[in-house]
Amino acid sequence: MKNGIILLLFMFTLLLTGCKNAKDEVTYHLPEWLSRKTSAGITYSLKRHHSYLPVYAQIYSITENHITDLVATISIRNTDIKDSIYLNKIDYYNTGGQLIRHYISAPVFIKPSETVEIIIKNSDNAGGSGANFIFEWAAKADTEKPLFESIMISTAGQQGISFTSRGVDLNK
Repeated sequence: MKNGIILLLFMFTLLLTGCKNAKDEVTYHLPEWLSRKTSAGITYSLKRHHSYLPVYAQIYSITENHITDLVATISIRNTDIKDSIYLNKIDYYNTGGQLIRHYISAPVFIKPSETVEIIIKNSDNAGGSGANFIFEWAAKADTEKPLFESIMISTAGQQGISFTSRGVDLNK
């Protein structure tokens, strides 16, 4: 009887340690956009720019019929050490050029030397193999341009794939 109770307690302990707790779940980092909102009027006096960032929510492997879903980290880096930059739009599009979602509804700021990130989960494959972001941003004329990067990764078993992409300025 005593051995049975010890065995039962042991199995119960294993069961508890093997279960995932809600706080153990992976959470995806998203900037607190509401805490970053600023007056729309502040960006009118600043120079406006548009940048394009390729993002791969999926890639083909082996053949066009075998698709790998990727998790993507969208990194928005203010490279200026003195001035904030202001994002007026952050829009995510799919391979066909259709808008998937707007990330902000009002201008937001990014402090000097600060980085904010958006995570696209590997289960969110709506973007497809040709997804992209369009950023509309504003800054003083002498402010350094921000850096927009996407880092895509997938792992399965002992195999992993990762690569990066950089944004391009759409202003001429």
